Amino acid sequence: MLPLPAKLISSLAAALVAIATMPATARANPTPVPHVAVGRIVQLQEVSRFVPPHTVDVWLPPRYPAQAPYAVLYMFDGQMLFDATQTWNHESWHAADTAARLIRSGRTRPFIIVGIWNAGERRESEYYPEKPWLSLSDAQRARVRNMDLKLPVAPYSDDFLRFLVDELRPRIDQRFRVAKDARNTVVMGSSMGGLMAWYAMVEYPQVFGGAGCLSTHWPGTALRPRRNNPSANAFVAYLKAHIPPPAGHRIYFDHGTATLDAMYAPTQRRVDRLFRARGYSDANFMSKVFPGAAHTEDAWAARVTVPMRFLLPPRPMTFEPSR
Repeated sequence: MLPLPAKLISSLAAALVAIATMPATARANPTPVPHVAVGRIVQLQEVSRFVPPHTVDVWLPPRYPAQAPYAVLYMFDGQMLFDATQTWNHESWHAADTAARLIRSGRTRPFIIVGIWNAGERRESEYYPEKPWLSLSDAQRARVRNMDLKLPVAPYSDDFLRFLVDELRPRIDQRFRVAKDARNTVVMGSSMGGLMAWYAMVEYPQVFGGAGCLSTHWPGTALRPRRNNPSANAFVAYLKAHIPPPAGHRIYFDHGTATLDAMYAPTQRRVDRLFRARGYSDANFMSKVFPGAAHTEDAWAARVTVPMRFLLPPRPMTFEPSR
């Protein structure tokens, strides 16, 4: 693999910093609720015992609640999902348009989207899987903290998952007409959010029945190929020991071949082998490569139909009043 040009690395680093700092600015100066052409957004300001406050955008599809109970798709970097007029790069996942189209055509079951804004300047610390971090030596942690994406504090993704599972999820379950079982509760993210998606399912397999991991950033805090980067090996070792049984779970991975995504193939192939060895089959495991696709919201928007359909196929749901 050819090294990425220094100018490209600089622009990608600036872009990721912009993603990280947007939510902090937005909290100081609240932005309008994202505009969507279909369905509607309910914006929540969530206070937590575990992590700083997070803005949460809940998208409800047309006809809600007529098709209740709805499955729930939790998505990271929520400020990038719906309205390109409000994002730093004028791109978005166009998640509402895609979800509405899939529901209307019957290619997925009805679902809502819970978009959780990231932690601003602490995004990388919140999204770096904590148990792999704790497995590193002190010297390895120092190396990880001082790579291209410098961690402002030690990773605290376990606390973020406590917020998601123990605080936010019960509030969503209580306020909205949703199914409450694991097979109707899935999580999705890209880049560092892709790391968090698989980490959420592996840490809480009884809560999340599926995970969508787009352009998973296996180098951790690195934005270029680096020698002695321990992150990828730590992630693989953790997965090898903790992948949940395939029964009742689905997981989706993908990556492109341009910009940051050009670094991901070697580690992704290792991860694919782990899931296959654990017994995952084509029925509940998918790993795709999109030639030429870059590390951008436009690229993820172009293919998000694939993981939505894979994780939320149109099958009968069960409604459980409580977990």
